[in-house]
Amino acid sequence: MFFRKKIDFDPNDQEGVIRACIAGSERAQRALFKQYFSFAKSICLRYTSSAEEAEEVLNEGFLKVFANLERFDTSQPFKGWLRTILVNTAISYYRKHQKHYKDTVSLEDAAIPRFSDDILENITAVEILDLVQQIKPVYRTVFLMYAVDGYSHKEIAEVLKINETAVRSNYVRARARLQHLIYRNYPDLFPKGWFSKTLKQNEN
Repeated sequence: MFFRKKIDFDPNDQEGVIRACIAGSERAQRALFKQYFSFAKSICLRYTSSAEEAEEVLNEGFLKVFANLERFDTSQPFKGWLRTILVNTAISYYRKHQKHYKDTVSLEDAAIPRFSDDILENITAVEILDLVQQIKPVYRTVFLMYAVDGYSHKEIAEVLKINETAVRSNYVRARARLQHLIYRNYPDLFPKGWFSKTLKQNEN
């Protein structure tokens, strides 16, 4: 794969590790991979629908990292650069395999009643991730890029090659589906009769 020859380097010196990676040191590449594995894996899991897909995106993403390390500006945060490569790799993976994707949850496009974000405090990050992964990939990607990874609507539009209006629309749809999923999976967090009551309010 991407592991090659041995070159001396200080594992505590990130710039030195990167230089060694560029020079082809397999130990440096392994060190960099190990150091950022958890961070990278968490990104891949967010943007894919299964552990197997996340593994494929992770491996492909790091191949791109090692192939493009010479272009990395060491004055900038490495995590930000790595995140960009992994997100773009996940998007490319989705585009390549999108004919195999289906919504794992069938939800109508009707307006979903909004609730306080305080409800999210009663759900773990892992549980929220499980729900997010049930959202249609095209909506999920926009939601994650904006709400989790901090991309602006303009940046998302440029990466996905769609207009900002479509980005905003997809984000609203993703948020609505997530709200529906939270209500359906954790109804005890809501007051009795909340869903039907707020739907009637929306109709008025």
